[in-house]
Amino acid sequence: MSNLSFHPLLLAIATPLAVALAIALGLPKRWSVKLAYIGFAVPAIVALVAWWDFAAAEKQNGYAFLQHYPTGLDGIGIGLKLGLNGIALPLFVLAGLVGLAAGLYALQSQAERLKIYLMLLLIMQGGLMGIFASVDVFFLYFFHELALIPTFIMIGVWGSRGRTENSYAAMKVTIYLTLGAMLSLIGLIALYAKSGANSFDLIALRAHLAANPIAETLQNNYAGLLVLGLGILVSLWPLHTWAPLGYGAAPSSAAMLHAGVLKKFGLYTLVQVALPLLPAGLAHWSHPLAWLAVVGNILVVGLITIAQRDLKQMIGYSSVMHMGYAFLGIATASVLGLGGVVLLMVAHGLSVALLFLLATSIYHRTHTFAMEDMGGLAQKAPVMAALFVAATLASIGLPGFANFWGELTIFVALWKFSPLITALAVAGVVISAVYGLRSAARVFFGAPTDAFVKVVAVHPPTDLRWSEKVPALILLAALLFVGFWPKSLSTSIDAALTPSAPQVAAK
Repeated sequence: MSNLSFHPLLLAIATPLAVALAIALGLPKRWSVKLAYIGFAVPAIVALVAWWDFAAAEKQNGYAFLQHYPTGLDGIGIGLKLGLNGIALPLFVLAGLVGLAAGLYALQSQAERLKIYLMLLLIMQGGLMGIFASVDVFFLYFFHELALIPTFIMIGVWGSRGRTENSYAAMKVTIYLTLGAMLSLIGLIALYAKSGANSFDLIALRAHLAANPIAETLQNNYAGLLVLGLGILVSLWPLHTWAPLGYGAAPSSAAMLHAGVLKKFGLYTLVQVALPLLPAGLAHWSHPLAWLAVVGNILVVGLITIAQRDLKQMIGYSSVMHMGYAFLGIATASVLGLGGVVLLMVAHGLSVALLFLLATSIYHRTHTFAMEDMGGLAQKAPVMAALFVAATLASIGLPGFANFWGELTIFVALWKFSPLITALAVAGVVISAVYGLRSAARVFFGAPTDAFVKVVAVHPPTDLRWSEKVPALILLAALLFVGFWPKSLSTSIDAALTPSAPQVAAK
């Protein structure tokens, strides 16, 4: 792959953006749909080939497939530099697979103004691939903003709630995520300015700051800005309320891409950028971060999730809850804990995307998200029931799924950090089992309610069509593959983390 005359990582970014541009320039609907298949498929193929080729590829400073493209701003240290290390590779693969599944689901959705809908999803997909392929911190942030903008539009225009609720959700998501992005940008610019490296190149920054570390007080301040800003983007409690509201209103493919992939930007930036460059600063905030995550995200939000009666809203809150485990892994700042964070990001992205896909498929057959108005759907749609139960068990962390390895390694690392926090975090697994299994029982295995019987009489439900099964099976296959062979990702992750991962002792 690395010997090709063109750069494959650039191809993964440029293809969906080029298709989106062609649609924007007035490409007929028939050709827009055909090209959209290519726009979603190429990034997934490139990601899988990169995964296959990564171990044997030539590496520089831990990065494979490195390529630099001058931008005219190289004098101030801004250049489009693409490459993958062991931390970026799993997220790059995640973006490709979830993007393909979300795209395939959108193509069969028959959404109004389908051309514009696909165009926005393709822009989002191009931005997602760019985030994890960027070695330059400036472009890492730029691609995040590129992927973020379509989210606001899709919630407001194609939202699954009423017009007023969609508008309110879009506005709240815009305010929160803009605030988080601005705080993150201030922290990254301050880091660039004070580092003295005169470069946004992550490799150059690491080398320079290893020899010339920033003073501890400044590290504390910059790390605090990044934890706050990136924490908002990831839905750190108590600044999390945008997430369940936004995901509850977002169209399915947008929710899949944002909750499954784009939300990982904040965690990824903390692991890939903040921890290596500001180790003392992150250590300073590790215990406050851990307590916010375990008490707020895991216990408080977990109990709120149990109380939900709306299926899509429940999945949105569960997504917020599981981000707490990732923050706990970051707080440990150990190789084991950070490796667990990367594995959990991949696993959570796949499982939550699958749950949002299936929630929308359930809605199309029941015409409601209210779980109390459902029941007995497994008799009419056994394949959908099996996929939903599998996705639920994956989310809980059952062995055999990728989520298990992410949570297990975080718990082991967390025990050395704080046994008390570990015990509280493990209680979250019980909470996950309660709301997850109860939702499956209510929707698929409970006695049909009177309201559901009336709906069935008018609109007899059917099982998933192949156009719905294929994207769901892509996500489930990836969950099982990593679940049964975690070394397919963990080997490269460990190699990337071992040389520079700081260690934080429990206080």
